[in-house]
Amino acid sequence: MNFSKRLLDWYKIEHRDLPWRHTKDPYTIWLSEIILQQTQVKQGLPYFRKFISRFPNVHDLAEANEDEVLKLWQGLGYYSRARNLHFTAQYVSKTLNGKFPDNYKDLKTLKGVGDYTAAAVASFAYDEPVAVVDGNVQRVLSRFLGIHTPINSTQGVKEFKLKAQEMLDVSQPSTYNQAIMEFGALHCRPKSPKCMFCVFQEDCAAFQKGIQEELPIKQKKTKVKKRYFSYLVLTDSEENTLVQKRSGAGIWKGLYEFPLMESEHPPEVPTSEDVLTKIQLKKSSIKSIKFYNEKPVVHLLSHRKIMASFIEIRLSCKLADVELSEKMELQKIKDLHQLAVPVLIQNFIESELTLA
Repeated sequence: MNFSKRLLDWYKIEHRDLPWRHTKDPYTIWLSEIILQQTQVKQGLPYFRKFISRFPNVHDLAEANEDEVLKLWQGLGYYSRARNLHFTAQYVSKTLNGKFPDNYKDLKTLKGVGDYTAAAVASFAYDEPVAVVDGNVQRVLSRFLGIHTPINSTQGVKEFKLKAQEMLDVSQPSTYNQAIMEFGALHCRPKSPKCMFCVFQEDCAAFQKGIQEELPIKQKKTKVKKRYFSYLVLTDSEENTLVQKRSGAGIWKGLYEFPLMESEHPPEVPTSEDVLTKIQLKKSSIKSIKFYNEKPVVHLLSHRKIMASFIEIRLSCKLADVELSEKMELQKIKDLHQLAVPVLIQNFIESELTLA
């Protein structure tokens, strides 16, 4: 059986018409692949169109302000991808004179570019015969070959990379790589794969044994930890509030948020003293403190379950007259939508925070 021929015949008929499949431009391909990391095509496509419209080439992206990049990225999550995207654009634009590396090995030296992305750009843009290995590819190979090695184990990563390279059609690596990923996304799906109409039905090890729903095998993730976030939303008579830019190494680094109090236990309405510990204000300036939401808003991340509360703190003083710490920034409530913020906060701004 010629696996490649059957796969490519299927792809000719069933593939989706996606904009990055009509070019060999490494910038366009790289941009699409960074956006599509851990993101489905239907969600990532609108973001790709926004980015390519705003930044048609790598120099335009390099010259952008990081805040603008993060704002355009808002809603995709894993914000380190956006920061790495901007950093790499600046490196390619300034250090490499706008020319992306033309091979897998050198592409891997770019920040935010791992094995998969380097293989995708190398094969799609330069026809280098290197196999891509993403979740779709792992699923197809696991079922077709009957591989039970966990895909997220050290041994599994090596085994699937080796098998993918062995099965690669080196005469047309770009089309083959796109075809096997497309087959996994549209046909050999995680749930309810279309086995009854599959071109590989007779040769698929998983189908022949009736275990297609059991493969691929994945090791259990570490337990998700629960954290309680209390956002302090201060407002004054001039419709001002306070925000701060998140620092550190977390996934929300560089995004704006309201002053935050974190804990491992469900929060209570903070006292004036609690607020003053976080933000330097005179006690007499605080008129009232209460929750916006009676029940915490649940926000799931890959490693955290955030229980978020938004606390309304009305002030009698004007924030413009208060000496603020370096971390705090004065912001008009009506302009909050212009800031790059986590989706958790964006949803609150749109649904709850209205002008008094």
